[in-house]
Amino acid sequence: MSSLESASPQIAPGRVGVLLVNLGTPDTADARGLRVYLKEFLSDPRVIEDQGLFWKLVLNGVILRVRPARKAKDYLKIWNNELNESPLKTITRGQSDKLAAAIADHDHVEVDWAMRYGNPSIQSGFDALMAKGCDRILVVPLYPQYAAATTATVFDKVAEVLLAMRVQPTVRFVPPYYEEPAYIEALANSIEAQLATLPFKPEVIVASFHGMPQKYVDKGDPYQTQCVATVAALRRRLNLDDKELILTFQSRFGYDPWLQPYTDKTMERLAAEGVKRIAVITPGFSADCLETLEEIAQENAEIFRHAGGEQFSFIPCLNDSDGGMDVIRQLVLRELQGWI
Repeated sequence: MSSLESASPQIAPGRVGVLLVNLGTPDTADARGLRVYLKEFLSDPRVIEDQGLFWKLVLNGVILRVRPARKAKDYLKIWNNELNESPLKTITRGQSDKLAAAIADHDHVEVDWAMRYGNPSIQSGFDALMAKGCDRILVVPLYPQYAAATTATVFDKVAEVLLAMRVQPTVRFVPPYYEEPAYIEALANSIEAQLATLPFKPEVIVASFHGMPQKYVDKGDPYQTQCVATVAALRRRLNLDDKELILTFQSRFGYDPWLQPYTDKTMERLAAEGVKRIAVITPGFSADCLETLEEIAQENAEIFRHAGGEQFSFIPCLNDSDGGMDVIRQLVLRELQGWI
């Protein structure tokens, strides 16, 4: 053996990492925690594309002075007080733990989780997996439908993490799964199971997705098309028409037109038209969070009842349920082919 060969580091067999990534959460349910979280989130040019001087003045001079205290009150309504964290963090950890158990027979695979904004960060997730010897990492953005403001910003952050590395792992990403048969089947089974427990039969099921500015779609974002595809697949599976299962968009922000119809306005319209009983699903979210547990299950329920509706049911996300985990497991095992 040459002196050069003897001086070279030994190459150990590599391990494979799987990193589940969801949107993010504040560390604390107070104005300070929300201020830190919102500053990171709203400073991302994928989320707010115009990051010019006017936006910076509005963000730092108005939004970060007013919005954190108000949003903190909303988080307190749903906060996991036992663990002192948001439900999104609790559920994403549960998804990671259950995925690890489900693929434990692949003993060279490590599973971890991260948030795009807040903690644990994507940087910490990569650091932890690489410290365990992972030289290949599968990133799993937990967004069924692709959007530049969600999925693409995960890609951006991963690229930023890799940019600082001399020795980089090989990276793959799980693609959007908005009409994957396993996903649609899990949603349908969850809806059917929840409806069977209700003391009433909904006249309408509303599928509420997170909104985005209309101009983002006009620029080519496929998000709306993929939301429509998810609902179309669900209608076929549940044998419902476009009046029995309708699509809406929630969580608009600012003054620009967002994707329509708006969820809150639809609540008012349905009640005004005489609809008394509805159920709401949120198939754009893989885990329950502020937008589902507070905005839909509380705020929009109140809007519907105030407008004349009587019975409102929120159907939870797939979360870390058996059906939800089976979707994630199937996606991960498919994308790990060749590595395991």
